[in-house]
Amino acid sequence: MSKKILLDAPNIGIIEKKYLSKAIDSGYVSTVGPLVGEFEDRFAKYLNLKKAVSTQSGTAAIHVALHELGIGKGDEVIVPVLTFIATVNPVVQIGAVPVFADIDPETWNIDSRDVEKKITKKTKAIIPVHLYGNPCDMKELVRISKKYGIAIIEDATESLGASFGGRPTGTFGEFGCFSFNGNKVITTGGGGMIIGKSLKKLEHAKFLVNQARDESRGYFHPEVGFNYRMTNIEAALGLAQIGRLNGFLKTKAVFNKLYRQELSDVGSLKFQKQYLESNASWWLTCVSFDRNIDVAEIQKKLKEKGIPTRRLFMPITQFPPYKQYCKGSFKNAYDIYDRGLCLPSSTLNSPESIKFVCGSLKSLLLR
Repeated sequence: MSKKILLDAPNIGIIEKKYLSKAIDSGYVSTVGPLVGEFEDRFAKYLNLKKAVSTQSGTAAIHVALHELGIGKGDEVIVPVLTFIATVNPVVQIGAVPVFADIDPETWNIDSRDVEKKITKKTKAIIPVHLYGNPCDMKELVRISKKYGIAIIEDATESLGASFGGRPTGTFGEFGCFSFNGNKVITTGGGGMIIGKSLKKLEHAKFLVNQARDESRGYFHPEVGFNYRMTNIEAALGLAQIGRLNGFLKTKAVFNKLYRQELSDVGSLKFQKQYLESNASWWLTCVSFDRNIDVAEIQKKLKEKGIPTRRLFMPITQFPPYKQYCKGSFKNAYDIYDRGLCLPSSTLNSPESIKFVCGSLKSLLLR
C-alpha cells in the first residue's frame, strides 16, 4: 500500500482549521470563550437533551459524576475488569472501592449476571463501559439499577453515536460520560462531556468544573471545585468535528462491515457480537483469535507490512495499584485479552486499505 494505514488517528481537515482560526482571532483561547457554550449546546442537541457540561477529559467527567452522586470513602462501585484505566482511577481517587465484574465472552461488555452477584449494602453505583463502541445490555443493567436502588454512570467515552433500543448510549444512567481524546470518534484534542437526568445536578457540575467559582461575587469560591474546564480552542475543534460526526460513523460502519465480509471465511477469528437491540459506533473494530494462535506474532507480522494494531485493554487487576481489589478469576476477561486485537479503524483509511489489512490477515491465518 502506498498510503499509510492508520489505527485510530483523528480526521482533521479544512473545517477544523477554520473553526480554530475563529477561536484564535477572537482572542479567546483558554477556558473562557463563547464556543464552549456553543459546543455544549450542539452536543446536547445531538442527543436530544437540554443540557451538557464540558470537561477537560472523559476521566474528569467520570470523577465529577461520582462526586455529584455523593460517592466517597467506603462506598463500592462496580466496574468491568476489562476497560481502560480511566474508568476506574476516579473511583479510587474519590475514596471509593472498585468492585470488578467479569465480561460477557461474546460482547466483551460487563456481564450483568456477575454485576448482580457483586452487589452488597455498600454498592452505590455501576459504571458500565460500552467497550470499543459496542453498547452494553442496558435493559438488564437498568433493571438491576432499579431493583437495588443503585445509580448508573455510563462510561460512553468510546461510544458516541451508538445506541441501545434506539436510545443513545450515555442517556440511560444518572450520568453519561464522553471523551474527545485524539483517538475517539470525534476529538477536541482532549476534553470530555457529562450529560445526566437532573438539570440541577448538571448545573452544579458546571459550577464545580469551573473551580466552584461564584462569578457574581468575583473570585469567590463557596465550595471545593475542580479545574476541569474545556478551553475555547478545544470547543472550536469540537464544533467542527460534531458537524462531521454522522459521516465518521458511516465510515466506521462501512469499515466494520468490510472486515466482517472479507474475513468471513476465516474460522480462526471472531468479532465482538452486538445485542439485538444495539447499534454500535465501532470506534475500533476488534477481533479475537483461536487459542492456538500467537497474537503477538500476528501483530509483529502485520507491523512488518505497515499495518498498525493494538492489543485489547489489559484487565485492570493486572496493575499493581489494583491487585488488592482482585477477588475472583475473571476468566472471560483474561481469555479475551489474551486472544484479542484492535484493527486499523481511523476514518482516514480507505476501503482499499481495509481490504489490504484483511488480505494480510488471511495470508497469515490461512496458510
